[in-house]
Amino acid sequence: MRVVRTLALAGSVGALLATGAIAHQAQPAPQPQSQSQPQSPSQFLPDPARSPLPTTQALFDAYVRSDKMPGIVGAFGVGDLPTVFVAAGRIADVSTAPAAGPDSLWRVYSMTKPVTGMAAMILVEQGKLGLDQPISDFFPGFKNMRVLIHPDTSLESRPATQPITVRNLLTHTAGLGYSIITKGPLLKEYERLGILPGAINAAVEAQARPTRPKTLAEFAERVATLPLIADPGTQWSYSIGLDVMGAVIEKASGMPFDTFVQTHIFDPLKMTSSYWTVPASDVERFATNYAFMGDARTPFDPAATSVYLEPPSFPYGGAGLVMSARDYDRFLHMLQDGGALDGVRIMKPETAALGMSNLLPKGVTFEGLGGGTGGTAAAVPMGFGAGGSVYLADQPGGVSKGTYGWGGAAGTVAWVDPVKHARGTIMVNYFPADKWPLREEVPAALIKDFARYQ
Repeated sequence: MRVVRTLALAGSVGALLATGAIAHQAQPAPQPQSQSQPQSPSQFLPDPARSPLPTTQALFDAYVRSDKMPGIVGAFGVGDLPTVFVAAGRIADVSTAPAAGPDSLWRVYSMTKPVTGMAAMILVEQGKLGLDQPISDFFPGFKNMRVLIHPDTSLESRPATQPITVRNLLTHTAGLGYSIITKGPLLKEYERLGILPGAINAAVEAQARPTRPKTLAEFAERVATLPLIADPGTQWSYSIGLDVMGAVIEKASGMPFDTFVQTHIFDPLKMTSSYWTVPASDVERFATNYAFMGDARTPFDPAATSVYLEPPSFPYGGAGLVMSARDYDRFLHMLQDGGALDGVRIMKPETAALGMSNLLPKGVTFEGLGGGTGGTAAAVPMGFGAGGSVYLADQPGGVSKGTYGWGGAAGTVAWVDPVKHARGTIMVNYFPADKWPLREEVPAALIKDFARYQ
């Protein structure tokens, strides 16, 4: 169960979506809804018998009918034709919960990373950041980093051989750890200093918040006091790099990180359903997050009492956003179109292309990551760009070289193929992300739908 298998559908589904969208052009394209009045699925979906993606619709319906999940939404697009939304079920198990749809709100967790990555690329374009600029220019504490000698057993360390750069933060090559994968003494230090940049649920938050830094700057400064797991620029390891990147963006831009993202990405792209804190007025369209124990699921972060209803300690650049399928599709559409959407440009084509290219330091490879984290793996070579993985070769009959994307720990998936001008987003909310083979079955369903038109 891998994100990359979802990425592989991008090329073949392109013609399908084009055919399906053209067939429905007589219907007006769905417009962004007010925050308090989301659309219902009946307003944008044809009935299953006439859906341009009937196999995918049937699969989504089966997921809900067999009680694998309360609800699911997919957003699939090609070129500048109207996005095709496919949805089934509700945003929570209760019978009174609203139907899942394009404007339902979902925790995207690590799908926040590409947003942060592209925010950094905007600053690179503005000349306020350099890819190979040391981050000690912004936080001097990173100037003399040390590297663990025996990371599994002790905190004994030696001087790092080179500085951490912006490139390293964007590509998980800074030598930083992550509480979800780091072990041993370093994990205990992360926990002691509150290096836990993420919201899970109210109970976990009550334990984490007292020790967590209160600001992004304080977070970065604490990270700088801890040893690294490897010399910067020498190996790929999933990390808090994009969270530290948020602090660097804040310093380089001269404005709060979340304000920069809102001003330079969300507002110009009319992404009106992307939040670090879900407003009370929008709780009715916020999905509940579930946790599976065997095949039984239980509400882990109910929408009505969600930790996301209160402001976080600081905006988490690696895992902090709640978004709708419509909004994430707009973000991907902008990347697909080379940095612009609906006549509004937020970055130059060459900047978007650079952010979606392989930015790994020379000699470093990306071998993939387990699906439970929202990560990806592939049979073809991959690199890593600004917050997401990148295909380094065409997959025969499937994804193009240059396809960029990532997933989230609660099952969400996103990708964009800038060569074939295709994109996709899948929204669900449950732990673990790979509980069901959704990342295998959705591509298979889309390919079957495509075959109907050949």
